[in-house]
Amino acid sequence: MSKRLIVTLAGIAAIAAIAAGCGSSSDDSTSSLTKAEFIAQADAICKKGNDEIETDFEAFAKENGVQENEEPSKSQGVEISETILVPNIENQSEELRELEVPTADEAEISAMLDSLDQGVEEAEEDPEALFTSKSDPFGPANKKAKEYGLKVCGQE
Repeated sequence: MSKRLIVTLAGIAAIAAIAAGCGSSSDDSTSSLTKAEFIAQADAICKKGNDEIETDFEAFAKENGVQENEEPSKSQGVEISETILVPNIENQSEELRELEVPTADEAEISAMLDSLDQGVEEAEEDPEALFTSKSDPFGPANKKAKEYGLKVCGQE
């Protein structure tokens, strides 16, 4: 499987997870994370998720005879999306939802969430979109994560 595809999918998963997970906040504003703390914790979760995605892609490629630098078939791409990418995004989301949200950034993080929720829905409805020339369902969420300052999440 091509490294470009793996890196792209890992980036998509990472931003999806960060956007999905960052909507919760604490009623106790004194315990809110700083933006730097939030970014560090979120990026650590995304790195872990990216590593899991890469491992799962490599196992999938080996089991399905996809050679290095070879793009998966359309049906393999759909299977990757449905069995690896979307479930990983959901797992990351659960972890990220446990993070405190910087109080001053709730609206910005909420916008990331809205973009991610839409991207997840699109990926579930059309898993082929991640492997074709169609628009990237996670593009808007990736952009918001980069603008927020995330270093791992949202990077392709």
